[in-house]
Amino acid sequence: MGSTLGEKQLPESRAASDASLDDVESGTSQPPRNWLERIGQRLDGLAGFETRGIERVPEHMRQGPVTTKKYLEAGLVWFGINCTANSLNVGILGPSVFKLGFVDSIICCVFGTLVGCLCSGYISTFGPVSGCRTLVISRYTMGWWPSKLCVVLNIVIALGYGVTNCLTAGLVLSAVNGHGMGAWVGILVSALITWVIATFGYRWFFNYERYCWIPQVLIMFIMIGCSGPHWNVDSPSVGTGGVLAGSRLTYFFLCMSVPLTWASYAADYYAYFPKETVKWKACLATTTGIFLAKILCLSIGIGLASGALVNQSWAEGEEISSGALIMASLAPLTVFGKFLGVILALGLVANQVPGAYSASFNFQLFGPWAARIPRFIWSTISVLIYTVCAIAGEEYLLTIFQNFLALVGYWTMIWVVITLEEHVLFRRKRGFNWDAWNDRTALPVGVAAFVAFLIGWAGAIPSMYQVYFTGPIAALVGHGADMGLPVGASWTAVAFPPLRYLELKYFKR
Repeated sequence: MGSTLGEKQLPESRAASDASLDDVESGTSQPPRNWLERIGQRLDGLAGFETRGIERVPEHMRQGPVTTKKYLEAGLVWFGINCTANSLNVGILGPSVFKLGFVDSIICCVFGTLVGCLCSGYISTFGPVSGCRTLVISRYTMGWWPSKLCVVLNIVIALGYGVTNCLTAGLVLSAVNGHGMGAWVGILVSALITWVIATFGYRWFFNYERYCWIPQVLIMFIMIGCSGPHWNVDSPSVGTGGVLAGSRLTYFFLCMSVPLTWASYAADYYAYFPKETVKWKACLATTTGIFLAKILCLSIGIGLASGALVNQSWAEGEEISSGALIMASLAPLTVFGKFLGVILALGLVANQVPGAYSASFNFQLFGPWAARIPRFIWSTISVLIYTVCAIAGEEYLLTIFQNFLALVGYWTMIWVVITLEEHVLFRRKRGFNWDAWNDRTALPVGVAAFVAFLIGWAGAIPSMYQVYFTGPIAALVGHGADMGLPVGASWTAVAFPPLRYLELKYFKR
């Protein structure tokens, strides 16, 4: 529920909104609180530097009216973020790890990805109506203190994907060089570019993501033309009955979890959009942008992995790394193929930047002391942390994080379910008082959400099917099936409404 003042001043403010965007980004609606913010505001005058942190963007200080072009640009931003080489990794897992045939892999990939994209699209609609960052919005569902658990988990996601993206870039560049160059070179180059864009903030971020997809798409189509004839599209799935069902279920929910992780960031990039933004159009732009990019990349990954089943040079490359498999598929192009590999590796920056940008807001949510440290300092710290981890753990961290990050979809799905039920069942009539974003006495206590969150995890853990653990529920299907997402979400969905009803009855908020 927006402020009345913002609505009365709307026509006048819209006329000046584009001109005042620099002020909005720099947070000049309030005086600098310390010498770091004063430095940031001086930099803003030089290069469009964003210093605004977790503070809500007032309605009268948002960007101008959202035209069809703006929605298309938002969709292109999401497409650019996700049209990167690391998305091929999940596609490769279908035939290589889960032993699914080409057709089975594609079907699981398409429908799993679509469901995950819709979840992220739904959360993105809270950005324009609230003017808040995503995990500030979580305070309205999880409460002041329990929402900090989401903050910790989201920082783990951001840093974890930062490590995997840096390592993937390093491995691709190393493969281009014939493995004579250490992966650390690519890690440093990728991290440096990411730091510049994420640190400068919103304007640099959006301008970069709107165009970075162009060379990536061209390379993806060249890869299809070069490697497509060698894809084993007739490859069968291995196993029957429960074993095959388990493989399909696990891969379906893995494909769902990848775009689902964007839900905990999705509203961040719409905070400057006006309240009048049409929700279904914002949801459609987000969903379509992520979906088209993921399907393009995942399909190529599936094709490469299916080809590796019958192509010896591809199989040898896959044994080394996903980067080596990509370069093996481009080998017929000789020197030009190596050039494309370099562009693919550098293109991973597009996927790294959102994590580093959003992590800075997450750090600020730890408390007032953290909010006083400017956003650009936190984004710098984020990049430093995952760069050091990537270089130090080059030999083993990629495997660890690829196994571990499959779990992040569990908590995200549980949180999305709580948000959806709070929104539809308890806020449909009374709405949200977005002005209270930083007032813990006006926000929910969070007991209901916290208990439902734990109940969801109580269902997800015995339903896990991972390299290091197979839960008793997961073991009921074939050799195992990862059902942590649906079981965790369903247990949460059943538990939250009665708990929230009791919380409202006794705490009145």
